[in-house]
Amino acid sequence: MILLVDADSLVFASCYRTRHNGQKPDDMYYRDIKDAANKFNEQFMKIVNDIDQLYDVKNIITFNGSKGNFRKKISPAYKANRKNQELPPLLHEMHDYVKNTYHSIYGYGIETDDLVAKHWKEIQDQVGRDNVIIVSIDKDYKQFPALIYNYHPKTKKILDISEQEALYNFYEQMIAGDQADGVNYFKGKGVAFAKRYYQDCKTKYQYTKRLYELFKNKYKSKAREKYIECYNLLKLRTE
Repeated sequence: MILLVDADSLVFASCYRTRHNGQKPDDMYYRDIKDAANKFNEQFMKIVNDIDQLYDVKNIITFNGSKGNFRKKISPAYKANRKNQELPPLLHEMHDYVKNTYHSIYGYGIETDDLVAKHWKEIQDQVGRDNVIIVSIDKDYKQFPALIYNYHPKTKKILDISEQEALYNFYEQMIAGDQADGVNYFKGKGVAFAKRYYQDCKTKYQYTKRLYELFKNKYKSKAREKYIECYNLLKLRTE
């Protein structure tokens, strides 16, 4: 089994001190890179060991710390809600640590999940989709018919996304949006609405036709522009 580890969330989490007995520490951030690195290494190896108990892990490819973002050129609102977010003081150092220690892959102008998606497509074309697992807590990967290991303590399971589920997941997100990234073209319409709205859809053509009707009703003459904009913000790149 080949693991594609999106380490961005792990890097972020490793910068925070571990709670003991549920108590929040006085200083939530680590100040010594060794402490943050130790936490990352422990989390990383635990994830790998958990998967290795289910599959024979042959190779691990790590991704983190991509810079620049073409989506911000598409829409200034993309991730604008994070503009004033306070970042852990060791975040950049930790990204560099993981790049140097784990020889991780990173890019410029695209996001880490685009890089993971691109490598997943290439590898699954070569060895088959059942021989590669995406390791991430990011829901965006559910737009692919892939094996995905969500390591979040409350979830902690391998998802086996079918072609039909992947198709639905992406078109659902086109309606429900992505609140974390500031993408929301239909405020007030969420996953429950999408489920009802798409209930008779089976093919990509049917989903596209149905969704475009929604864009036309709201955006009128700008429907095509807004549809393409939304699509490009939410669709992960595989080429």
